[in-house]
Formats: sequence, C-alpha cells, structure tokens
Amino acid sequence: MSNTYETRYASHPEAVKKYDTEQLREEFLISDLLQEDRLKLVYSHYDRFITGGVVPTAKKVLLESIDSLKASYFLERRELGIINIGDSGTVTVDGEEFHLDHKEALYLGRGNKEVYFSSKSEKSPAKFYLNSTPAHKAFPNKKIGINDVEVVELGSPETANARTLRKYIVNSVVDVCQLQMGMTSLKSGSVWNTMPAHVHDRRMEVYFYFEIPEGQAVSHFMGQPTETRHIWMDNNQAVISPPWSIHCGSGTSNYTFIWGMAGENLDYGDMDVCKITELR
Repeated sequence: MSNTYETRYASHPEAVKKYDTEQLREEFLISDLLQEDRLKLVYSHYDRFITGGVVPTAKKVLLESIDSLKASYFLERRELGIINIGDSGTVTVDGEEFHLDHKEALYLGRGNKEVYFSSKSEKSPAKFYLNSTPAHKAFPNKKIGINDVEVVELGSPETANARTLRKYIVNSVVDVCQLQMGMTSLKSGSVWNTMPAHVHDRRMEVYFYFEIPEGQAVSHFMGQPTETRHIWMDNNQAVISPPWSIHCGSGTSNYTFIWGMAGENLDYGDMDVCKITELR
C-alpha cells in the first residue's frame, strides 16, 4: 500500500486555549506531506476535509480509499482538488490522462474509481498537493490551467501585504459541491497574508505554505480573535484552520500558500473581518 493516513479530531476553542506549543502543533500542523512514491493523507473531522500530497518518482502512485471513508474507492462519495507545485506530471483518471505542468490544477468529481499520479521525469518529479471533501453530486472532471484562474490583486506595500490571489477551484471557474481551492503569492517586501485576519464560522480552511526560501519561515496565526496562538511553519507544511479560528500568517520573507475551504456555502467573500486593533 502506497498510502498512509492519520485522523485529526475537532477541538473546542476553550480547550485550545490551554494547549502548549507541542499539543498545538500535534493537533493542527501537517508535516511530511510531500513524500516520494508515498501518498500521505490527513482526515480532519472539521467538515471531513482531507489534506494530502505525493511526489511520484519511480512509479505511479494509486489514490486508495482509507478506513475512515468506509468506501470501496476514494471518490465514491467525494470530490478532489489537485494542484501541482512541482515539475510536469500526469493524473490518470479511469484511463484518461490529465497532464499538469507547474501550478496547474485538476478537479475530479464524485464517482471516479481509479486515480494514479505519475511524473514526467523521475529526476524532476511532479509534486501533487490534494484537498478532498464529501460530495452530494457528481460534477465533470476539469483541468484548470494557469490562464483559466480568476486573478485578484490585494493589499499594498505600505501594509506589507501586497499579494496576488488566484482562484482555481471555485464555483465561478468549475462546478463543485463544496470544495474551494486557490493560491496566493506574496510580492517581494510583503509578508502578511489574509490581513486583516478573518473568521468564517460557516467554513473551515487549510493553508499549505510553500516557496518559503531556505532559512526562512512563516508564523501562522490561529485561535479566537481575542485568544490568538501561533504555529511556526516550514516549507511544504500545511495547517488546519478551524471555523472558529482567525486565518492569517506572516513570514520572514515573501512566500506562496494554497488555501482550501469546505463548509456551509460557496461564497468566497463570506468572511467576518477582524479589526487589527482588536486582535489579542
């Protein structure tokens, strides 16, 4: 079996107030996502969201079902979003090949039975980052190229949060049940993402941080607006953001992150902004 998985249970905000650094990281930080020829999955009880990653090199890697799903195949009752942050690779879906270059994405709907991941070159492999959520309906598979995304420019150099947001898997680009995915790149000299911070009790979110320069790091902030906590993030790590938690982070350099969401609705703008001066 080329899949490994673990389960993360939901935590009450009152309990999280008492967590020390080690427990906070155990509950919310996801490390070692991009392993060679092994697909790692983390099943969260927040909206049954699955985060995963794989770096196929010498062989094709099959997306297998896991015990938590009690399903005969992974996408029996789920949809899946894939973004390739490595070199060229292929996702083979029930015999159909989808070629993904760097920063291209693929949406797979409910009902696809066999999904394989492979790289064009063993020496320069693809790096597939995955998000998956339960699905009530089967929508068509769709590749999303870099020119197919919705692009939004946000922030400013004066507040150190100038960034480019690209919406890949959202309902204005592709038909989905509840999954949303996109990518935000910080411009040189800017370090804050999603600032002002926000919460949306109707949706949870997972951030995957990458393109962090060697020797640098990102501090991801979470917790209730008046009880914030932080988790230091290295390159190619993800963090689970509960619906009751603020979502934001700041790096010692500029970087890129992929955001994935699931929950009550598909309204990207549905967020409750936290006043910067009221954060504690």
